[in-house]
Amino acid sequence: MSAKQMEVPVSGGVLSGLDFGGRGTNVLLVHGSGHNAAVWRDVAAHLVDHCRLVAVDLRGHGQSAVGSSTPEQYWRDLGDVVAALAWERPVLVGHSTGGYAVTAATAAGLVEAAALCVVDGVVLDDRCTAALAQAQWQGPEAGERLREMFRYGWRADEQQMHDYVEQCVRESETDWLNAGSRPQLVREVMRRAFLPLADGLCERRPTTEEIATVSAPDPGAEHYPSVDVYDRIACPITFVLPDQGFYAQRRDDVGAVVAAAPDRELIEITGDHNVPMTRPAELAAIIRDLAPAA
Repeated sequence: MSAKQMEVPVSGGVLSGLDFGGRGTNVLLVHGSGHNAAVWRDVAAHLVDHCRLVAVDLRGHGQSAVGSSTPEQYWRDLGDVVAALAWERPVLVGHSTGGYAVTAATAAGLVEAAALCVVDGVVLDDRCTAALAQAQWQGPEAGERLREMFRYGWRADEQQMHDYVEQCVRESETDWLNAGSRPQLVREVMRRAFLPLADGLCERRPTTEEIATVSAPDPGAEHYPSVDVYDRIACPITFVLPDQGFYAQRRDDVGAVVAAAPDRELIEITGDHNVPMTRPAELAAIIRDLAPAA
């Protein structure tokens, strides 16, 4: 489906995004770490007759040149995005790290959301346990792992970028993250992950420095990525839990978060972590139920 490139002003810079158009309830789509706005193209294709849809590239991702200097900016930006769009009470949909982004922005009162849809992006631990888990993304060893797995921060010329993107497309059917994705969608997402630089090269986004920055929140911060964040949210929350996703083994913990307040729902689906790309129709149907026709 077609989408218009867009830019949205945020504190200290501009985020790039995709405006999918549509009509009905306003829905903001927020990708996870390492992805970008293009991952939502197939989901949006199932929703444009029912919803008004925008997706953004978070700081340090896709075509958003501005990066993070603090661990909270990427989710605080969502308040600026909704304000720039002049939206009232949108539905916020977040996948993976984007799931925490929409959660934190709502908990902090930056967005008055009509509902949240959190797709394999829950936070389930207390602050001490969460801080230990976050520590794995700090230091040079973590950066090297990410560079080896995803080429984060790699600078390439046009031909090198093209060759790498096509390699990702060829390997997508056996890749742990992309298996089941439409090949052209993999191509578009990977191409959008390279930001053109002034020297003629392209940089694979995000960089390992970006990941390290957002992975080092202050455990004393009011809105820390720990399970207590849900205590500050009053709107309905739908948690989408794929049976082969990152949180599949913690189904009972997710169930406890759901049971802790009314207007929360757990929807279990068959699939892996990359739900927006591998299960777009199923995810779109869930979002449609959260976004009554205007």
